[in-house]
Amino acid sequence: MAKTYAGARLRRLREERRLSQAELARELGISPSYLNQMEHDSRPLTVPVLLRLTETFGVDPGFFAERDTSRTLADLREALADEVAVGRVSASELAELASRLPGVATVLLGLSRRHQALTEQLAEAAEERGAAGPLPRSPHDEVRDFFYRRQNYLHGVDTAAEDLATEIDIRPGAVLRGLTERLTSRHGVRIATGTDRLHHYDAAERTLWLSNQLRPGQRAFRIATQLALLGYGEEFSRLAAEDYEAGSPSWSLARIGIARHFAAALILPYRVFHTAAEELRYDIERLSDRFGFGYETICHRLSTLQRPRLRGVPFSFVRVDRAGNMSKRQSATGFHFSRAGGTCPLWNVYEAFGAPGRIHVQIAAMPDGSRYLWTARTVTRHRGGWGEPGKTFAIGLGCELRHASRLVYSDGLDLGQSSAATPIGMGCRVCERLDCPQRAVPPLGMTLAVDENSSTFVPYPVQGPPA
Repeated sequence: MAKTYAGARLRRLREERRLSQAELARELGISPSYLNQMEHDSRPLTVPVLLRLTETFGVDPGFFAERDTSRTLADLREALADEVAVGRVSASELAELASRLPGVATVLLGLSRRHQALTEQLAEAAEERGAAGPLPRSPHDEVRDFFYRRQNYLHGVDTAAEDLATEIDIRPGAVLRGLTERLTSRHGVRIATGTDRLHHYDAAERTLWLSNQLRPGQRAFRIATQLALLGYGEEFSRLAAEDYEAGSPSWSLARIGIARHFAAALILPYRVFHTAAEELRYDIERLSDRFGFGYETICHRLSTLQRPRLRGVPFSFVRVDRAGNMSKRQSATGFHFSRAGGTCPLWNVYEAFGAPGRIHVQIAAMPDGSRYLWTARTVTRHRGGWGEPGKTFAIGLGCELRHASRLVYSDGLDLGQSSAATPIGMGCRVCERLDCPQRAVPPLGMTLAVDENSSTFVPYPVQGPPA
């Protein structure tokens, strides 16, 4: 059995309850010196002490389990890339900060983001483009962080949606009928078609207009979203206000994101969908056939299966276009999506564009040694009509390699062979792979080796450490 070290969490809980070490030690039946050693990670938590701690503090035993700090660590390495490059901060110090002082790490990352915004504002002013004040992060980026911080799962929202699904008898083949009847009987809203938008809700006329071009699954999702906003709007407002000022663009976008989370949980209820996912070994196309929803919708729902005591595989979900623009990114794993520049061209989400409609599978290795199994496939949408432009995206769904055996896509792969993994990074600007021939920009904080008499296969060779 792995030893559990959770000194920082234990110390923080004790301080929040205003207990001295002597008082807590007395309640746990141990000596103050032993408690002090546990708080400083000199000794692990034993099972008897852990059980007494959960009783004393009223928390789940999982609270003291070792936490995945890879996302925080990746954010720190990106924010402090220059400091690491010149040796003022070591990678091991960042790892210790992420693990032992996660609250301090979060504050430091917040300061880094504000510093970046001010730097961008100064750059705007220097180029005389009329910037009148600090350039804030976009509301869409803010809302991505809202879900990122919650590991892409909202427990209260998800369970409320599942309860409603049971009440109105949501099941494959009867989703649209159940949603439509609920919208009419409970909220007095009728459904009409013919709008030139995908959907439009007319509150005055109590009418939900839907485009004729929407497929049944898309219609169901928009009806479910409207049901969510009408029935649970106040709860969504309070949840969004935990992070953003009420009425702000970020707050409004967060409400929409929460409503969509509810809608996905309503049309694909957690327990039913989780059971099917495990049974079919997360075969996306078979899940799509069983529930009658598109590839992207199924992938998105798979990335949210993080209910305590009934967790699915923790996935990262991404949607990108041919130019590398990332329009969706959500993660229940430690996989890090760079905020500084594009993603890695060696990632299989870009390979998917070369063979549309086929699922591509890749074992990918990150610079820190962590490995992931990624699936990627394109989806295409057309508004209709000859000559009308369409939209094509690659949908990526990935998990840590330790979960890969639960996926049908791992069959036939040598998961234990490290040489089978494609080395990728979090984006050329911050990637640590100095010998990558695909690098598009020089690495941050490194001095280039410029030699007019020599060239290398690596596009941006750097100077080595001084002899």
